[in-house]
Amino acid sequence: MPLPTASTVPSGIPAGREVPRVLSIAGSDPSGGAGIQADLKSIAAHGGYGMAAITALTAQNTRGVVAVHVPPAAFLAQQLDAVSDDITIDAVKIGMLGDEAVIRTVRQWLEKVRPAVVVLDPVMVATSGDRLLKESAEAALRELLPLAHLITPNLPELAVLVGEEPAGDWEAALDQGRRLADATGATVLVKGGHLSGESCPDALVNTAGVLAHDVVEVPGTRIDTRNSHGTGCSLSSAMATVQARLGDWEASLRTVKPWLAGALENSGRLEVGRGNGPVHHFHHVRAHLQEGGFADRLWAEAREDLADIYALDFIHGLASGELAEKDFAYYLAQDALYLNGYSRVLARASALAPSEAEQLFWAGSARQCLEVESELHRSWLSTRPGQTGLGPVTKAYVDHLTAVSASGSYAVLAAAVLPCFWLYAEVGRALHGQFLAAGEPDGHAYAAWLRTYADEGFAEATRQAIAIVDAAGRKASDQEQAAMLTAFKQSCRLEVEFFDAPRLHS
Repeated sequence: MPLPTASTVPSGIPAGREVPRVLSIAGSDPSGGAGIQADLKSIAAHGGYGMAAITALTAQNTRGVVAVHVPPAAFLAQQLDAVSDDITIDAVKIGMLGDEAVIRTVRQWLEKVRPAVVVLDPVMVATSGDRLLKESAEAALRELLPLAHLITPNLPELAVLVGEEPAGDWEAALDQGRRLADATGATVLVKGGHLSGESCPDALVNTAGVLAHDVVEVPGTRIDTRNSHGTGCSLSSAMATVQARLGDWEASLRTVKPWLAGALENSGRLEVGRGNGPVHHFHHVRAHLQEGGFADRLWAEAREDLADIYALDFIHGLASGELAEKDFAYYLAQDALYLNGYSRVLARASALAPSEAEQLFWAGSARQCLEVESELHRSWLSTRPGQTGLGPVTKAYVDHLTAVSASGSYAVLAAAVLPCFWLYAEVGRALHGQFLAAGEPDGHAYAAWLRTYADEGFAEATRQAIAIVDAAGRKASDQEQAAMLTAFKQSCRLEVEFFDAPRLHS
């Protein structure tokens, strides 16, 4: 199985429906940091196709809003009907709604179209505390809330919706979230961003049995940055996109939260504006993928398999620390056996490689496999005995790679071994990000393992492997490209089965 180190190099977001079609109904921000502009970036960053119906035009920048113009509600209705009459909408994100007429227009459209996923970000109170909606419009907004599946207020907005003062601590915020969930039947995302302290938790609250528990809390650490312009817009549109793919609010939040933390951490790289700058929506995109190429085709093939990996009980248990030790021991034992066979295949890739640089890369990777196998036996397996025989999935994976290596095509072999770098790097990045977002909890059974996923050496090796395969694919004939895609896809599917093998074994 994959190398037991991972990277911080992201390579995409898990996909169930390959490209969710997501409509944002919100206001426009000409500075690009919030509103429709932030929504479309978030949707694209999570692999969705973004659409927009504009409710309001604003004159604003990173220092504040100068003016707002609300087009006639009848024109908004035309926008909504034009989109939904032609395009199947997988998810809707609702943001700024300029006035009562706009809100009622959106409500009528929702009642008619009934989208499968509706995320409502009730833009009512600015970060400064200023009220953004008149009382008549607030009453209309409350009538709209029951049509949403997820409501994502900030704490001042949550307070307005329950008719109280803003919560002063996390427990009070959760209590307000419960009461809003009771009143609307929706799931409420309670956000801790407006509270003080180093901790920045989020929680999904639903009292109607939609979630595994009434409150599902996802811990997090506050990011020290003033660049928070559009954070709420970005979060809600990302949740709509990922939910359309995964169909699980908790899994969606655990996917989006590390991404948003990275967007905040990397916001300074943008150097936009002199006020509260925007977040970096595309902090996770590698330059070579932005350029396009054969690697894009491979990644499109991998998305569904990656989504299946994220849905596995093994991955959830590893992330939470609740994975049974016997399952982890089986995984480690099979990993060691896999790496032994994988090293031989990488050595074959080195022998076939057309350049000295690629020969050295594959040879070094083969050597690393053997070193990792030795370390697994020394530091992990000696105290965690597992099955020593080759499991059926491990055998199938090694047999597949061995057969490809015997075909004589360097490009096809490189494509076949790539998922062991690429998918594992992505899964490792996500798990490590969740572990950090949870505050690296004490007592986590697999903390030491999850910390290995921050290894920059494997991140760089993954980048090199992708670049090598991308270059080989560009040069290959149509027939060889098809063979590369087939070998790559089969390896991706075996990656899924490998992560799921402990469940089948037990």
